[in-house]
Amino acid sequence: MAEITATEVAKLRKMTGAGMMDCKNALGEANGDFTRAQEIIREKGKLVAAKRADRETTEGAVIAKIASCGKEGVIVALGCETDFVAKTDDFKKLSNTLADAAIASLPAGKAELEALVVDGSSISQLISDQTGKSGEKHVIATYEKISGDYLVSYIHMNSKLATIVSFNKTIPTEAGKDVAMQVAAMNPVSLSKNDCPAEIIERELQIGREQARQDNKPENIIEKIAEGKLVKFFKESTLTEQDFIKDQKITVAQYLKSVDPAAVITGFIRFSLND
Repeated sequence: MAEITATEVAKLRKMTGAGMMDCKNALGEANGDFTRAQEIIREKGKLVAAKRADRETTEGAVIAKIASCGKEGVIVALGCETDFVAKTDDFKKLSNTLADAAIASLPAGKAELEALVVDGSSISQLISDQTGKSGEKHVIATYEKISGDYLVSYIHMNSKLATIVSFNKTIPTEAGKDVAMQVAAMNPVSLSKNDCPAEIIERELQIGREQARQDNKPENIIEKIAEGKLVKFFKESTLTEQDFIKDQKITVAQYLKSVDPAAVITGFIRFSLND
């Protein structure tokens, strides 16, 4: 077996980012062959990933990025098992690498994002490598994109939640941030009642019907009661009809109109690792 020097171990560590002992062992197994040693470290990452496939990834980082044109945005979340790993420089760097790759290429979905190549390695391989280095499962928890004439993003200070809101025109940055923070805090189900998914509407109606029956209401008014509860649901759960968190005397739609009568919210995306 070839003698492995500290200089060689340090060189491999710089090339792969793996721990010193992992690098020493890989070089020993590869008989000093750096190419094979890198392969061994990568294979270890895949082995660790397979062993930890059933682990939950409730920690991590959620990144929101908007393209330089201001009209395209993405939210990418990289999940891991512990907050300790999520706070490491390597994890933060990888999270931003994923987000930068996503905003540069705007892939169609997660699979296409994982296939993107950065500095000679696919995103999937970079995640596998990081799994091997940290010993924890890493996954792309979400990848979403949005487009619009004017986008505003918000990342909560713990980097566990991010939102992007699109508008039909440029508005004051502070106002856009207010709406993005509203989305973060209130987690609306849709932009308005008009685009609320049919399955959610039916679910809420069914809940209203069941509650009315449990209250022994006459059968002939149950549907009316359920519809009334649906109106309340729209008020509480759709963005434009929600009370504005900074002034609950007005709705979000009314707030935006006070900023710019011609401004309209055209969409939003939101993701939280803790939802």
